[in-house]
Amino acid sequence: MKQDKVATPNTVEHWSLILIDATEASSQRYLLGLVGAPAAGKSTFAAQLVDAVNERLGAPVAVVVPMDGFHYSNQELDRRELRALKGIPATFDAQGFVDLVKDLKSRQNESVFCPLFDRSIEASIENGIEIAPHHKIIVSEGNYLLLDEEPWRQLSELFNEIWFIDSTIETLMPRLLERHKAGGRNESETRAKIESTDLPNAKLIESSKERANRIIDI
Repeated sequence: MKQDKVATPNTVEHWSLILIDATEASSQRYLLGLVGAPAAGKSTFAAQLVDAVNERLGAPVAVVVPMDGFHYSNQELDRRELRALKGIPATFDAQGFVDLVKDLKSRQNESVFCPLFDRSIEASIENGIEIAPHHKIIVSEGNYLLLDEEPWRQLSELFNEIWFIDSTIETLMPRLLERHKAGGRNESETRAKIESTDLPNAKLIESSKERANRIIDI
């Protein structure tokens, strides 16, 4: 992929203009992927980006489609003996997500439904998001959109662009601590989860950064 480094001014409004400019060159639905480490700010940036695009265009044409909806259920993770490592690539229905992205490209004149991950219950809600024909810009955020292994590597060809949200361990750590404690873990459980899952994931995701079209520091 051709890669552009961080542009200035580095604001949501700036990136919304870049996205709008890219979509105007195509009459087809535009799919943008956002990648970053756990707690890098993907969900917040995606929501703000979609809001900025919709406000500027004066219509609800953009929508967020999170990859998190494709977490395997806790029951399935227990069956696979992976529940303690929830969040690593093997704990996602990667093929299901790839198939959804294919549907979003090919079924542009009908509604497509996808799951929504509810962090408060640590479970996905089936058909929690409707992508309607008027949604011409899809912003999909997730950890592994740039992994160079099957079936993840298919996503680089399906998305029009994939942007990487850069971060540092110093930024991620307090956010991860807060996230896991809010989810009910105590101090030792939180640090064990970060060491066993989040930090290895962050390193894996960082290794995929060179495949992104753009790198953003928010």
